[in-house]
Amino acid sequence: MPRGEKSKYTDKQERKADHIAESYEHRGVSDKEAERRAWATVNKDDGGGKKEGGSGRGKSTGHPAAHKGGEASASRSAASRSASAKKAAATRKRNAEHHAHS
Repeated sequence: MPRGEKSKYTDKQERKADHIAESYEHRGVSDKEAERRAWATVNKDDGGGKKEGGSGRGKSTGHPAAHKGGEASASRSAASRSASAKKAAATRKRNAEHHAHS
């Protein structure tokens, strides 16, 4: 299969790539670069084309990039998260008071 050939991708993967590319284009990225980034994202999420054939791909990894967030906070203690939240709340309050006087 030549590089750049998309026949092994499912309809869903192609729709996903189109949607991602449109989003990049909306933010001012060139068409060519947007498409490159979109397919790179689909490959990262899904591990390449899902249709049978090719180089043994098609098995899900079970942890796409879009679902990996939050791992860092899970390893922090509740007390640590609570302290961060209190500090953030105090900062927001201080900033609100500062902006109210301006």
